[in-house]
Amino acid sequence: MGDAEIIPIGTRGKPGRGTGSTKPSSSARGLATRAPAKPSEKKAAATPVAPDTIVPEPAVPGIAATAPPVADVAAQQVPSPRTPADELARAAVTEDHRHPTAGIPAVDWISGFTTAAVEMFGADWEPRLAAFLAFLRRRLTGDYTVDEYGFDAEITQRFFMTAIRPVAEKWFRIEVRGVENIPTVGGALVVSNHSGTVPIDGMMTAISIHDHAHRFLRPLGADLVFKLPIVSELARKGGVTLACNEDAERMLRGGEIVGVWPEGFKGIGKPYSERYKLQRFGRGGFVSAAIRTGVPIIPTSVVGAEEIYPLVGNIPSLARLLGVPYIPITPFFPLLGPLGLVPLPSKWIIEFGEPIRTDEYDGAQADDPMLVFNVTDQVRETIQQTLYTLLMQRKSVFG
Repeated sequence: MGDAEIIPIGTRGKPGRGTGSTKPSSSARGLATRAPAKPSEKKAAATPVAPDTIVPEPAVPGIAATAPPVADVAAQQVPSPRTPADELARAAVTEDHRHPTAGIPAVDWISGFTTAAVEMFGADWEPRLAAFLAFLRRRLTGDYTVDEYGFDAEITQRFFMTAIRPVAEKWFRIEVRGVENIPTVGGALVVSNHSGTVPIDGMMTAISIHDHAHRFLRPLGADLVFKLPIVSELARKGGVTLACNEDAERMLRGGEIVGVWPEGFKGIGKPYSERYKLQRFGRGGFVSAAIRTGVPIIPTSVVGAEEIYPLVGNIPSLARLLGVPYIPITPFFPLLGPLGLVPLPSKWIIEFGEPIRTDEYDGAQADDPMLVFNVTDQVRETIQQTLYTLLMQRKSVFG
């Protein structure tokens, strides 16, 4: 064991760390320490050199110094172009370490928001925004008025009318006639035919009076309206009042425009085959209210509502179970589900007829059944004849 040759690990069998080559390996070059610089080299490194300065080589005695060619000087002054990989790496580092909003002045942000507001709300967006904020403040502080019937004029004008106006103007394209027959002041009773399976005609009449006569219509609603959740609250705020003579007379004496649809559910629930044929006008309670208060009766005829939901059938057993007058069956409902609830875009004409005066009667005559019957029949006949005239003038259902 004494003569055994010890071979260090990592060698090729020869004693020592080398491999027998005169040149050092790459590993050895990496481990090697840098030799200390000479004093002359330290002095040269300490002297700063401008980037574009060309340092001439030291002259050799006996040999004239020669200047480098102009092309070589230009090549040394032009920096080497960056590769796409360098630019991509530089951009990635910059985007990762920079805040998204860094470098965007506040003035540019304000200008961008202003331009967007003008594009969305028009040039008068500032007063509109101020009015909306004032509206919110009044609502939050309770500084608004609701009358004794629950009517909220501000909510009705700002939201309800704004919501149904596009339907009236763009979908049904309502043509309003005889708006001059609606009084600008004082009370009046608007009596209209009722149709459409769903009572949309009441809302369309209300928006027509509001936009053309600049007055609110106070509809008289059936008991079912005030039994439905959510609907009853919205109806109250929109000006709907329970259909009873006492409330109708109080509003008429107060100078309101009251709307009534004497056909009731028999009018909106009649089959499509009986369209534009008026049903019975009840007992004429609306005429008694008009005679007692001495306000004019304005017969109103609506053409176009009969075609929005053509009623071709009914489910009476289900209607009785749900406590509603009828369950309509149309060509699209319930076959198409919720899509069948979209009304057809029929062409509408609403005409307000010449007022029928009641101030010539004595208030006590409101209890005369023959007088009430005659005035009721006069109103009904006027509406029926106007419907026939408008149907002949209308070119097509959807034209």
